Amino acid sequence: MPYPMQLGFQDATSPIMEELMYFHDHTLMIVFLISSLVLYVLFLMLTTKLTHTSTMDAQEVETIWTIMPAIILVLIALPSLRILYMMDEIFNPYLTVKAMGHQWYWSYEYTDYEDLSFDSYMVPTQELAPGQLRLLEVDNRVVLPMELPIRVLISSEDVLHAWAVPSLGLKADAIPGRLNQATLTSTRPGVYFGQCSEICGSNHSFMPIVLEMSTLKYFESWSHMMQ
Repeated sequence: MPYPMQLGFQDATSPIMEELMYFHDHTLMIVFLISSLVLYVLFLMLTTKLTHTSTMDAQEVETIWTIMPAIILVLIALPSLRILYMMDEIFNPYLTVKAMGHQWYWSYEYTDYEDLSFDSYMVPTQELAPGQLRLLEVDNRVVLPMELPIRVLISSEDVLHAWAVPSLGLKADAIPGRLNQATLTSTRPGVYFGQCSEICGSNHSFMPIVLEMSTLKYFESWSHMMQ
């Protein structure tokens, strides 16, 4: 989860988020190089009186500044498309979880089990136990097995919501009457926090998401206990 004065992303805990962070760094370096070049040219134009009479009519220069941006766009687009396909594709998910947005809480249903569903409300500040996080802790966490592909089906029963967990690279809109799909795979155990990322009313800030990634053995025992 984030910490005070953090400037970068949260630590990645899924292959998709790792790829997104690499792509962010890749694109940021391109932006940095372009900005540096533009600032350097502006500085030279403001500080030197040297001019070149043929600069305004140079076919070679016009060709270069037409082709170079096209090459840069390709260098950005190719890895971006690759990650988009990686985020969209899912083969033989081990588990399917349906997340439904409400005003203002989430309800979850494990569709592979006969009777495993629950509502997840934020724990009020006055009821927090020592060590629990204000505005992020819930009464019922979503327990999932790590290192396994999991499909999350996301929708809403009233207004627009968004199911987002930054450390897993997940953000999907919850739209009434529409079912969105997201892929989730955690590389290590832990507790990961998220929040609704679509303004959905007066209590928009009070519907957090908590995923508890555990071993398969623990998940199976938890699922039998919850049924």
